[in-house]
Amino acid sequence: MATLGLIGSGFIGGTLARIAVKAGLDVVLSNSRGPETLSGLVAELGPRARAGTPAQAAEAGDWVVVTVPLKAYREVPREGLAGKTVLDTNNYYPDRDGRFPELDAKETTSSELLQRHLEDAHVVKAFNNIYFEHLAALPRPAGAADRTALPIAGDDDAAKARAVELLGLLGFDAVDAGPLAESWRFEPGTPVYGKPYAAKSGGDFTQRPADPAPAAAIAEALADAVR
Repeated sequence: MATLGLIGSGFIGGTLARIAVKAGLDVVLSNSRGPETLSGLVAELGPRARAGTPAQAAEAGDWVVVTVPLKAYREVPREGLAGKTVLDTNNYYPDRDGRFPELDAKETTSSELLQRHLEDAHVVKAFNNIYFEHLAALPRPAGAADRTALPIAGDDDAAKARAVELLGLLGFDAVDAGPLAESWRFEPGTPVYGKPYAAKSGGDFTQRPADPAPAAAIAEALADAVR
């Protein structure tokens, strides 16, 4: 059985773990505080889930999701990730992460920083532009008329194909936004960040119910992004 490794098990990581278990995948969860702090989530998820260290999650995963604050990206273990598809959910929030001059100058992207750190892995940006409650609500079977699409970006075509495979298993279509250098197109402040997955009326998208977003709408929003 295929395994999803999770380095970081907060709102996005925990949501992906729940979706993965429902989809029939095994999951290995980890965080910076130790496996024992994940006992409640593991018990909730059942026999397909176990907790480990970040290095153990990296080693176990057929895909590995890195979902940690950007300020901690250098702490992601390189061991066990060589040659693997690593899905990066992170966004740059200066109030949380401190200032990164390269990002402020738009010389690179947060996922390119992670790729530089994980030089032997294949980083694909994904899952960063959708609110976790909407992520939990929107998986649909393949071919469903209301199937939602998520953008991805990466520098390795084979890794992007693996990411598309994972998204499909979890109940989503994918829209290829290009290389990691283009991943800014679905970061905070862009048209595809959050809003396409929320009901169209109301204020803050995090306060609105989930609403499916087809691939055509996501592709259009990506094209409309301005840096």
